[in-house]
Amino acid sequence: MKNFLIELKEGILISLRAIRANKMRSILTTLGIIIGIVAVTTMSTAIVGLREAFISSISSFGNDVLYIDKFEWFGSEDWRFYRNRKDITVEQYEKLREQYNGFDAMAPNKRTFGRTIKYEDKSVEATLIYGTTEDYISTANAIPADGRFINDIEVRASRRVCVIGQDIADGLFPNESAIGKTIKISNLPFRVVGVLEKQGSGFLGSFSLDGQIIMPLKVFERVFGGRGNLRIDIKVANVDRMDEAKEEITAVFRTIRKVPPGEPNDFAINQQDVFTDVYDQTVGIIAAAGIVITALSLFVGAIGIMNIMFVSVTERTKEIGIRKAIGAKRWSILIQFLVEAAIICLIGGIIGLIISYPLSLVIDQFLPTAMPLDVVFLALFISAMVGIISGILPAYKASKMDPVDALRYE
Repeated sequence: MKNFLIELKEGILISLRAIRANKMRSILTTLGIIIGIVAVTTMSTAIVGLREAFISSISSFGNDVLYIDKFEWFGSEDWRFYRNRKDITVEQYEKLREQYNGFDAMAPNKRTFGRTIKYEDKSVEATLIYGTTEDYISTANAIPADGRFINDIEVRASRRVCVIGQDIADGLFPNESAIGKTIKISNLPFRVVGVLEKQGSGFLGSFSLDGQIIMPLKVFERVFGGRGNLRIDIKVANVDRMDEAKEEITAVFRTIRKVPPGEPNDFAINQQDVFTDVYDQTVGIIAAAGIVITALSLFVGAIGIMNIMFVSVTERTKEIGIRKAIGAKRWSILIQFLVEAAIICLIGGIIGLIISYPLSLVIDQFLPTAMPLDVVFLALFISAMVGIISGILPAYKASKMDPVDALRYE
């Protein structure tokens, strides 16, 4: 073991001297590796950053919450198929609340889009307006940064109160607190009791969660009409039993909706997981294409390094002969040239990382990016592996040389 370490140290020192003696050639040799590493790290940082932003944007859909709707998220049927289903009603929500008890919170909600909200001479557009109950604070994680959420008394009494998003507050009350102020929604006065924490839009695009307004459900129905589909959000009591809860809710709701035995459900029970599954499938296709491009670049770089290493072996034939003549083992010569190829590739990987980091900061101005340590280690590991693989044949050729023939080489 001691001899191995000594030989390894000597091989590394010889490799570094050889690289230093041929600086320009070594740098040019690494170009393919640099391009490949820049490609793989930039792609990885973009994918990681986008996924983090995506998870953040759907965080309001809790992983312990089930969403009963007549529409199935990312369903296989045509949209018109779901549209023609019977609407879910408040009465059905009330029956489900009575018959199913495995929940921590259950919130019905109706919604409308794009309404003008006024306060004195100011006006803003609300991207989403929800009618719901006090349980919505738990099912949607709708935490007020200022004030409070609507309460049970206000819901039962159908009081015209509301909780607004940060964009609404900033637009109507730039220099004062919104709490206690009266705003107009569809020309009806509503008292603001809370302002939600800033949530951003993320992948929700124009439907920014910071532009939402939440009010009691019965008030919503009086203002915007009682017809229309109701969604029921259920925060399950035991997150470890989500599948069992889903099956139980399905059975209870089929009875409430009077779905005949053997007939398919005329409603959907959605989960946050479908968002991440669809996202991962889409990004997986993009990542696969990126891997092919990166692999081609690294393959070209590996061929370049292999050719240069063959040239290096030929140029140093006498050196190899001398080392063998004084007792160097075959594996010692093999390791020397493998280490040299790996070091050249690692240098290329480090240069690639140095280039890709500021590049990721530029991309971050347009798309979210992140460069975790595992991406850095992956890039360095790939660099070293490319070096070892591309150096095997030249190193094997060097190790097989006959010392007598090598010393005679001119």
